[in-house]
Amino acid sequence: MSEAAFATQRNELLARCTFATGPLRLAVSGGPDSTAMALLAVATGQPCTLVHVDHGLRADSAADRALIVTLANRLGAAVEFHSVAVGEGSNVEARARVARHRVLGGAATGHTADDRAESVLINLIRGAGATGLSTLRPGTQHPILDLRRSETHALCAAAGVAVLDDPMNHDPRFVRTRLRLEVLPLLDAVAQRAVAPLLVRTANLLADDDALLDDLTTASIPDPTDARAVAAAPLPLARRALRRWLTVDGYAPSADELERVLEVARGAVVACELSGGRRVARRNQRLSIEPS
Repeated sequence: MSEAAFATQRNELLARCTFATGPLRLAVSGGPDSTAMALLAVATGQPCTLVHVDHGLRADSAADRALIVTLANRLGAAVEFHSVAVGEGSNVEARARVARHRVLGGAATGHTADDRAESVLINLIRGAGATGLSTLRPGTQHPILDLRRSETHALCAAAGVAVLDDPMNHDPRFVRTRLRLEVLPLLDAVAQRAVAPLLVRTANLLADDDALLDDLTTASIPDPTDARAVAAAPLPLARRALRRWLTVDGYAPSADELERVLEVARGAVVACELSGGRRVARRNQRLSIEPS
């Protein structure tokens, strides 16, 4: 591909991106999505720093640094490396995500429309409501969220840059992998069309509903520790206020936990236990979080 043709392809994709203004910190794993994000970010003309996190989950993960350095040198970007200890065991995806986010801070991530479609399905089978189903919202945190994975892969190929193929992306132990490789292709076949854009459209519609409910919740229950206000509010708003209050590191309380806390707010019980070694108690019509 000629340089002019590549520039045209890149600029067409860039027009659909939502990069922030000013120096950019980019979470770059070395895979095609985050690499494409770096290619597009540099084209904005703003200073860029590639931030790479080694989770220590692969024996050869340290070798990824060389690829990131090569990419940074080619793009004229700064580079920043972090290592986190996750370790094998249960719920490794979630634990790796939490550890990664703690060191990445506000760095932009290379999530695509396909990632968002997968997240809708993941949260759907977990029984999520509007907030969970509208996850990964557009904005400067997710600047390439409007792009399809096929487009990011094509951009990297056109640029002639090396990318990583993480074997964890093919591991059937992970729910996201099976949804990506088995469920979504089956849904495409059943619907006789690409389902991912439809799931993204649903997420966008629910995001609008979710924002309105957030506004209503704030107006109705400005202080979620006010037991009387929580008990008197419409049930969807009461649940939402408590969920926001009790969410830690992106992990919201379960539906059963919310119902137990509502019983505390109503005065049916004086306290209840939550996961993570916490309990919610009511004293003088105020709710508080205490160690259990």
